[in-house]
Amino acid sequence: MCVCAACCCCQTSDEQVVKPVVSVYPAASRAHLEGKSSLLCLASAMSPPLVQIYWKRQKENGPLEELQGEQLELREPGRTAAIRVIDRDALYTYKYHCYVKHEGGTVEAQTQAEVPAPAASCPPEREPADLPALQQADYVPDTTVSFQSQCRVKLLCVLYTVLIVKSLVYCCGLSLLRILRNKGPSTNCTHAD
Repeated sequence: MCVCAACCCCQTSDEQVVKPVVSVYPAASRAHLEGKSSLLCLASAMSPPLVQIYWKRQKENGPLEELQGEQLELREPGRTAAIRVIDRDALYTYKYHCYVKHEGGTVEAQTQAEVPAPAASCPPEREPADLPALQQADYVPDTTVSFQSQCRVKLLCVLYTVLIVKSLVYCCGLSLLRILRNKGPSTNCTHAD
């Protein structure tokens, strides 16, 4: 029999306690256009299903600070997700950590989401000395995703620029041929007979 004061999380069944699997993802939203980012924390495969999700952030190797404010929580059988809208700081890059409080203990996501300052156009390039260390690592942080997406955007910009230049050259060439065709044979030439 369960006896507790608040009786919010008592278990009377013989159900085994299983800690949740926690993952963090960048969430797609229109807030990105307004200088904000959205992060999604997903807790799944836990028993019992009741969890509490909260966030902490870390400023460039500084101490962890707990975030206050609202987040959207979505619950369905077997999983709970929390979406948090983050205001980008103009000066600092923050790493966001997701924690899930559960009857089996508190679980932190294995990956952290990094939200760079909006002024940064691209992360600094890695030195060649860092390459072997990166290749040996089993874990690649989420910053590679943002680096890849930034490079894709730049590649698309280059592609569209090349297509625009190609179209301009084509139009100029057609205009030049049309002018030469409409002009007809030159009348300034005199033939010596």
